[in-house]
Amino acid sequence: MAEESTEALPSVEELMQRIAEHYEALPRQLKNVASYIEQNRTSVMMDRTSDIAASCGVHPSAVVRFAQRFGFSGFSDLQAVFRQAYAGQSASTTSYQQRIRKLIDDKPGALSGGSVAREFIAACRDGLDELDANLDDAQFDAAVKMLQKADNIYVIGVRRSFPVASYIVYALQHTAKRVHLVSGFGGMYREQIRSVRKGDVVIAISFAPYGKETQHCLRVAHHQQAKTLVITDSQLSPLARYATTQLYVKEGSAFAFRSLTSTICLCQALFIALAYKLELNVEESTDSGGYDD
Repeated sequence: MAEESTEALPSVEELMQRIAEHYEALPRQLKNVASYIEQNRTSVMMDRTSDIAASCGVHPSAVVRFAQRFGFSGFSDLQAVFRQAYAGQSASTTSYQQRIRKLIDDKPGALSGGSVAREFIAACRDGLDELDANLDDAQFDAAVKMLQKADNIYVIGVRRSFPVASYIVYALQHTAKRVHLVSGFGGMYREQIRSVRKGDVVIAISFAPYGKETQHCLRVAHHQQAKTLVITDSQLSPLARYATTQLYVKEGSAFAFRSLTSTICLCQALFIALAYKLELNVEESTDSGGYDD
């Protein structure tokens, strides 16, 4: 593909769709490379093969083999897909993230509390910008319609995703929908999800490394012919195979911590959109019995 013009290159989405379709058949080392590319779309165009290999725990030749597996003569040709997609766009996000990493490496422990806060706020802002740029309107609308028709809504999210799951349940309980939080209290994930049936919807929120409990609940939902809304970070997520509808969120991160800002924003948008579909009054309540939103 080295001789191809940029017009002949696939789009990033087309390439990632091809990778997702063939992901399960890839050898383990190439799966690692695929996951890296999915998680680092904005930087992969500039990453060195050796650095990618080190991050994936593979030999650099595996990175080249991955590119060849998808019809490229070498990895630089695959990177050209991402360079084409981001041509003309500002590189400020990537360079800013690189400056953060360098600052941390050069001056560990030297940042003030206010500096830490601003770095994290900037990371959250980057995540929201990416959500805005990459939101799939068709999938979002399909998710809202699915929730509108649901008999029951079950919500599952563990560990870092648990606050998001709790929020969705809190918000949806202001509709007439029957909403169930699969909390797993007492270790009872299986017991709490086993009543799901056809006509119900399961909302599953999970990000790498993906909760096993969430995956179990999705398998049950799939077996029971319930519909599923998956909120995750990658087309290569093991949750994606069970999704009726899926929404992708790439959170900003700083100091090795990923935020929840974009995920919460997406879920609030889901609730508001559903509320309008259900013709609810979504104005803030001003009496003492109103809820704190």
